[in-house]
Amino acid sequence: MKVEGIHHVAIIGTGMIGSSQAALFTGNGYKTTMYAVNDQEAAKGIKQYQGFFDVLLQKELVTTDQIERCARYLNTTQDYRDIADADFIIECVPEDLELKHSVYRKIEEHCTNFKAVISTTSAKSADDLAKGFAKHKDKIMVAHPFYPPHLILFVEIVKSEYTSDEAVKTAYDILESCGRKPIIANKSVPGFVANRLQHALVREAAYMVDQGIASAADVDKALMHSFAPRYSVVGLFEHQDAAGLDMVKSIQDYLLPDLSTSRTTPDLITRHVEKGELGMKTGKGIHDWPSEKQKEFHEKAAAPYFKFFNWDIPTE
Repeated sequence: MKVEGIHHVAIIGTGMIGSSQAALFTGNGYKTTMYAVNDQEAAKGIKQYQGFFDVLLQKELVTTDQIERCARYLNTTQDYRDIADADFIIECVPEDLELKHSVYRKIEEHCTNFKAVISTTSAKSADDLAKGFAKHKDKIMVAHPFYPPHLILFVEIVKSEYTSDEAVKTAYDILESCGRKPIIANKSVPGFVANRLQHALVREAAYMVDQGIASAADVDKALMHSFAPRYSVVGLFEHQDAAGLDMVKSIQDYLLPDLSTSRTTPDLITRHVEKGELGMKTGKGIHDWPSEKQKEFHEKAAAPYFKFFNWDIPTE
């Protein structure tokens, strides 16, 4: 159900995150405007938006009538005056702090009605973002989604030292109204919450490959076919409680001294980067990536999230 008093959502940016956010918000009945810097970017954003719905249609999660209704909620613009009345603003421009600050200056210049501004940054601190506002530092926060945000439920909200509780509540309620599962981080730290967990796992996985304990393929297999599926339905701490904290302590007293404590990027990653083997975009990284394997990967990566599809699609 839509949040009362939120009549217009503005999205600054038409890349994959911006167009995915547009699908999410129009899919839940919010009037949404994507701001693009030029005609080419506007057309790209619309094409991506339509592509997301094409996949949902193939999965029989939406109908053609629903797609048409959702599309009526979407507009694009290249003029900030067209989003002057926006209640909720999503900034998803590239990870350049000065670029983000320039967007915030334009928001303050042209927009008069916004209750909260969220940045989808995965790297910049909320405190650094807030420096881009002259008058409305209390309205900005990070709300970091995982791609694609129209499918993945999780969003981590990170406050700056200036962010008001009122703005946080607005962002939380709007995201929750779209079926997201937001959390509020109590401190702004590098990596926020989920990426800290993810990269701690990557560090140990790379360490095991470098130590000759197992191949990269077998490490991947161990993850996918052991505890990873469990943690899609059971919380990490829930699992520890179920196992028994005395047993957990016994294992960790024995195991933790043998785990990686490196404070630099693992050698496995660094070696491939130095050779220009950057992964999928160069055709080779830790794994080889022929075109057919790339297509298979994207399909597999999205597959677990379709079962969580939970939009409140408008009926008229």
